[in-house]
Amino acid sequence: MKIVARVASLASLVAVAAIVLAIRSSIVDGQSDQRMSRAGGPLKAVVDAQGTLHVPSSYRADYEFLGAWAIAAAEKGVGSSELHNVYASPGAIAGYRTSRHFPDGTVLVKEVYETSTAPMTTGTVSHAHTLKGWFVMVKDASNSHPGNSLWGDGWAWSWFDAGNATKTTSTDYKKDCLPCHVPAQATDWVYTSGYPTLK
Repeated sequence: MKIVARVASLASLVAVAAIVLAIRSSIVDGQSDQRMSRAGGPLKAVVDAQGTLHVPSSYRADYEFLGAWAIAAAEKGVGSSELHNVYASPGAIAGYRTSRHFPDGTVLVKEVYETSTAPMTTGTVSHAHTLKGWFVMVKDASNSHPGNSLWGDGWAWSWFDAGNATKTTSTDYKKDCLPCHVPAQATDWVYTSGYPTLK
């Protein structure tokens, strides 16, 4: 009897270990995270039933860092005038690597900072100083909110001033957002060349 109980206990441990390994494997290849995004995990935290967006409160902890942009400071002559840090919802990077398109439900969050530039031992350095706001995009291949002027061309688009992460100041994506993205139309309206993690 003791031997049978030990064998059953050992079999249970092996089964638990197999389940844990399967979960870890699916997270590594992005499958679990993509399902979470489509099932309403990150997406539910960003979009309400009317299609109104807001900045997800835990994107720095929960999202993947996609990349950063330094905006040249022509008026200063040196350094950068802004820094843009971009985050992607879980599974977005793995999904893009597989298909060269962002999976439906992908959420992108861009932080826009004013910079401070000063000499350091490594040279003249610009660093993030004051948050100006966020730009949020949600991939939407099915045209979920056709009557909403912030949804179209395969995405939802919204800008949020730093003082209010729940109320967009964008009114019409074609006027407020799309013009900046026209050169990136061939790459899903996103400047993918600036994101080494997608390669």
